[in-house]
Amino acid sequence: MKFSIKKEVLLQSLNSVSKALSSKNLIPVLSGIKFNLTNNGLFLSASDNDISIESFIDKDHLDKIDNIGSTVIQGKYILEIIRKLEGRVVNIELLDGIKVLISCGNSEFNLNCMDAAEFPNLNLEEKKEPIILRKEEFKNLISKTSFAVSSQETRPILTGINFKINENKLECIATDSYRLAKKQVILNNKVDEDINIVIPGKNLIELTKIIEDNDTNIEMHVFNNKVLFKFDNTLFQTRVLSGTFPDVNRLIPASFELSIKTNTNELYNVIDRASLLTSEKDKNIIKFECEKSEVTVSSNSPEIGKVEEKISVEKNNDKNIKIAFSSRFMMDAIKTVESKNVILNFNNDVQPIIVLDEKDDSLLQLILPIKTY
Repeated sequence: MKFSIKKEVLLQSLNSVSKALSSKNLIPVLSGIKFNLTNNGLFLSASDNDISIESFIDKDHLDKIDNIGSTVIQGKYILEIIRKLEGRVVNIELLDGIKVLISCGNSEFNLNCMDAAEFPNLNLEEKKEPIILRKEEFKNLISKTSFAVSSQETRPILTGINFKINENKLECIATDSYRLAKKQVILNNKVDEDINIVIPGKNLIELTKIIEDNDTNIEMHVFNNKVLFKFDNTLFQTRVLSGTFPDVNRLIPASFELSIKTNTNELYNVIDRASLLTSEKDKNIIKFECEKSEVTVSSNSPEIGKVEEKISVEKNNDKNIKIAFSSRFMMDAIKTVESKNVILNFNNDVQPIIVLDEKDDSLLQLILPIKTY
């Protein structure tokens, strides 16, 4: 294997596949990135058994191919080396099958490498009729739901995002049992069979980091125990979580006693300031009291002090409410609202609070109150 390639071209692909590297893996070869040079171009692959990523660089983007071949190079070293090289063109040559020579400008590195035959077959298969989404739409889906996944491994199914597809409607739901985020999109193509899978949230967050912002689409190929995402020249495969995601739609109230509308940014800033005097151990609890067309947001910590903020609101009736909730959860929910105004729906101080975007009915956030009154 011997070839030359522009540094930025190689670095872009290395940055993508390195998301699948794991320093904790017990299989040494999985700490490396597989380089497979063919007459068509260069394939870079990495896997940690949880996610697998393959990036392809077409021969037209390589400066020169002298000899084809394959090897596995230690991931963290190759990434740092290429990142810090100062020349424009990188030359990579495999020596005796056990060492790789990397040269660029006045720099030269001689690295030990591993046998490509030891690298697992990633089996990145595709379906004839994938689910197609715009990249921007897909990234938006994940950003507006992933924050609500659970970080606790006690209920593994809640560490994922539930993808439910029925005909041309895709619904993503995440919950940690204290809050819930739900976002829907309409697909351009109808799906023959209903899909109901749970994909690890952390894997989807890593995926959104390597999706470039352009007008192209992302394909979603769904199998029983894995999902393959295809975009640009990259394949990203993730396992799916086993188990049944809870039916959370029954938690969402059908009607509300009180609906409040107010400026999104103002409410966020008021809650942000009120949370300054709360502590993590008491879940950043703040109190929310509505009286006429004014809401008072307050927090009180005996060892720190007290804060009180007021904000004007519009109500759908003359009812009032006193309720308490986690400021962090509420701020996370409000962050997903893009409209000028946010709507908060209440029934009483123990039933869920529903946060809605005034102009986007495909988005819903639910927060459980905390009983303090």
